[in-house]
Amino acid sequence: MRTMLMTPPPVVLAAVGRFRGLLDRLHTLTAPSHIAVLELSLGSWFTAALYATVRLGIADALADGPLRADDVARKVGADPEATYRLMRALASRSVLKLRRDGRFALTRLGHALRVDHPESMAPLIAFVGSRQHWEHWGELLYSVQTGRTAVEKLRGSEFFEYLDTDPAFAKVFNESMTGGSRAVIENAIPAYDFSDRRLIVDVGGGEGGLLAAILNRTPTARGVLFDRPSVVAGADSVLGPAGVAARCRTEGGSFFEAVPAGGDAYVMKAIIHDWGDDQSLSILRNVRTAIADDGRLLLFEMVLPERAPAHLGFMVDLEMLVTAGGRERTASQYAKLLADSGFRMTRVIPTASPLSIVEAVPA
Repeated sequence: MRTMLMTPPPVVLAAVGRFRGLLDRLHTLTAPSHIAVLELSLGSWFTAALYATVRLGIADALADGPLRADDVARKVGADPEATYRLMRALASRSVLKLRRDGRFALTRLGHALRVDHPESMAPLIAFVGSRQHWEHWGELLYSVQTGRTAVEKLRGSEFFEYLDTDPAFAKVFNESMTGGSRAVIENAIPAYDFSDRRLIVDVGGGEGGLLAAILNRTPTARGVLFDRPSVVAGADSVLGPAGVAARCRTEGGSFFEAVPAGGDAYVMKAIIHDWGDDQSLSILRNVRTAIADDGRLLLFEMVLPERAPAHLGFMVDLEMLVTAGGRERTASQYAKLLADSGFRMTRVIPTASPLSIVEAVPA
């Protein structure tokens, strides 16, 4: 069995991230300008390569050890020569390793493409590489020109309304969000102490992966999972196996109308970034109405730096522009948004994941 590596502390990861950013900038500045721009422009090609790898299950075929491309092609039902060309491209970017004997092996990055990996990125890549997602990003120019989402132009509705009309794409999206929750569970939840909380309400909590993990770390607390009725309908498959179903109830509804009352901890993972300021204020004010006097609001979000160093959040911000109509925010922007909704931001807690925890209390 492969040994899992311990995740370094957030301060170490932050230092490593800054160093990686410096290396990227050094490469960009030292390469001829036309070559550097060409390399940047081809990022979408590699996204397509990762998508094909995930959909074929190439990383899963290599899970038991190195294989030749012909053997992988037979396992996944693909053309042998084309499979070799795809795997060679992946090896050039350290996702796979091409050994001297001609066999391909998974690298540390390649393992994260396996569907059974505890921090698998396969569901997220299945979403990012999907036909619908490509169509949305193909209208980035429209979104920049108008400030409106590509989804509205192409689908005639908001993103979450569109999901109700395309069940297959909705399944891909929901699975990608569940996969994202796993990364939060492993790397972000340990950064916060829930031990003194009695009732934890997960607003927009999907099928309950995040809440189940919090409850398992907080055995004296109870939980409420709140999301759209069609989403929480699948929560039994998560809460039951996690062993927290007896301490957790589900409620379906819209957080634009109301949220379950009485909690002393309200958690929201990647919810506020989906919406513009007016809609975010509506959600947060509903939480302010429902929260206990001694409650805490915890937003698991990417918090942008004030300037523009290397940071994943800047590209996710464009995703929000194209799809949901929301935005990523800086700490000062979160502080203002929370103040306008009746909260006081107390701190921003870095975690070992790309997300930080924005903590606020009723003002």
